[in-house]
Amino acid sequence: MGGPEHRAGILGGEMRPLALVTGASSGIGREIARHLANGGYDVALVARREGLLRELAGELEAEHGCKAEVVVADLSDMSQVENVKQVVEEVDVLVNNAGFGKWGVLTDQEEASVEEMVDVNIRALTTLTRHYAGKMLGRGKGRILNVASIAAFQPGPGMAAYCATKSYVLSFSRSLHSELKGTGVTVTCLCPGYVETGFGEVAGMNLRGEIKSWSAIPASRVASIGVKAMERGRREVIPGLLNKPVPLFGRMLPVRLQLAIVRVVLMVGRPSR
Repeated sequence: MGGPEHRAGILGGEMRPLALVTGASSGIGREIARHLANGGYDVALVARREGLLRELAGELEAEHGCKAEVVVADLSDMSQVENVKQVVEEVDVLVNNAGFGKWGVLTDQEEASVEEMVDVNIRALTTLTRHYAGKMLGRGKGRILNVASIAAFQPGPGMAAYCATKSYVLSFSRSLHSELKGTGVTVTCLCPGYVETGFGEVAGMNLRGEIKSWSAIPASRVASIGVKAMERGRREVIPGLLNKPVPLFGRMLPVRLQLAIVRVVLMVGRPSR
């Protein structure tokens, strides 16, 4: 997986290794697609927003000479997840980046929205990982990058379901990294902190400005760190020096104190009931 290898292409003709990136229309997913295209990969771009995907596909093909396939899909709908598997049969790299969060007290959130979040963050990721990992094992090589969050390392009052879904992604990725050891297939979990991507707007968050200023990392930097860690077969990576102690806090601090700290960070300025 170190460099491009021409082979019979899934998208037609001879092409370079193929990377499938979910949530590729914006943020970290878009930047990961750019890094992979620059590194010698053809890309299959998956997201709901067709216009943004086609814009990115045109950019990547023009700048990097790669082939970029657009796959429009809402990954909260399992029939559309199945369609992704049928359209893109095999990949050399799978990037499960699609995901979103909802801010506020769980009981104040719409049931459908919470279910969609669980379906995208957990169900779609698990289904795509199992499917493509099995095909990678048949070839004896492949790389999977699952995007979690530093929210995976502690409970999150104010974003209870979101933090729980990211804890699943981290645990799932760690376990698969061990299960697939020695097979030629690697699983890496990327755990970024606050990134200026539009995630906060979708989640309805209102984080303090000082939290954003000291912890924010550009999406392009996060993508670069994640891709490099994936290529090295690392189990997990946390971008940003200030974010790296977060897992240590989770191990050292009593849960009661963790809850109190995160509650202050996440629930300041939350909408009233």
